[in-house]
Amino acid sequence: MRILITGAAGFIGSHIAEAFQAAGHDVRGFDSLAPAVHAGRPSYVDWELISGDVRDPAAVSAALAGVDAVCHQAAMVGLGVDLADLPAYADVNITGTAVLLEAMGRRAIPRLVFASSMVVYGEGAYDCRAHGRVRPAPRDAGDLAAGRFEPRCPECASPLATATVTEDAPLDPRNAYATSKVAQEHLAATWARLTGGVAVGLRYHNVYGPRMPRDTPYSGVAAIFRSCLENGTSPRVFEDGGQRRDFVHVSDVALANVRALAATDATAAGASAAEAGTGSLRCYNVASGHPHTVGEMAAALADAFGTGIEPVTTGEYRLGDVRHIVASPAAATQNLAFTARIPFAEGMTEFAKAPLREPA
Repeated sequence: MRILITGAAGFIGSHIAEAFQAAGHDVRGFDSLAPAVHAGRPSYVDWELISGDVRDPAAVSAALAGVDAVCHQAAMVGLGVDLADLPAYADVNITGTAVLLEAMGRRAIPRLVFASSMVVYGEGAYDCRAHGRVRPAPRDAGDLAAGRFEPRCPECASPLATATVTEDAPLDPRNAYATSKVAQEHLAATWARLTGGVAVGLRYHNVYGPRMPRDTPYSGVAAIFRSCLENGTSPRVFEDGGQRRDFVHVSDVALANVRALAATDATAAGASAAEAGTGSLRCYNVASGHPHTVGEMAAALADAFGTGIEPVTTGEYRLGDVRHIVASPAAATQNLAFTARIPFAEGMTEFAKAPLREPA
């Protein structure tokens, strides 16, 4: 199968391209090679790579020629915490996706796998002793400034217990990036209904691994901590370090994409037989199923790096960050035959010495 991968020169996209090649597919990459991220064509790219912007209808249409399926990874990432960020996130992630889907429809390309994110959920799932499952409001700036980081019950302000998020949880985007990812899911659903195509959205949790971009707006927290260690400074852990996340290795994310593409040939990727052939979208958590705190991640990385530098917990915070998000990967295991393979300790040991992508 010939697959177009948008964002194919990037951190996640490049690993996906290699995984598709290893599975016997013909890969064509499409990437803007934005100067803020790339200093030209990366040396690790050994597949066809077209330079173009996903917002450019002519470039996208040309890249889709002869393609059987699309794996859409191109995006502007990060939180987007300021009002000034809104136009860029809407333009790149929402308009870019709409342009891609319209061109896929014209070329009758029936299969789509795309990158969504855990951020669509907002805060994770929580239980209150008195009120059961609740969804806390965004955390109050006054509470954060006072070091009160845990969400409280919206009914009685009592402490909450964390629970596991499943794909049927209500979507609650709390920043510009999250809002754009929810919009991508809705656009994919519209494309599927209008064309009869099959779309699989993969809600990535905290992805880490080789080729993470170093010191750019696309750097994730693991890469930021790695850069600190390499520079001889302590990683700065926000809040009290107790934020819970699911850290999933990029090779496992690549595997999830391969399995998701295979599922588009099955009965609508887990949809009912009645839905098959009429268009469908199914979304799945891509997570290890074994959450850790940000403080634990920083400590594991520092220990594996081996210089004796210890993380520092700062109490700083960012509005728009969520406290805990712990996902269930059970649906991906059942419907995509995907289970993450890289244990946390092994992955962090590798990542401590793995090459990062240098900034442009």
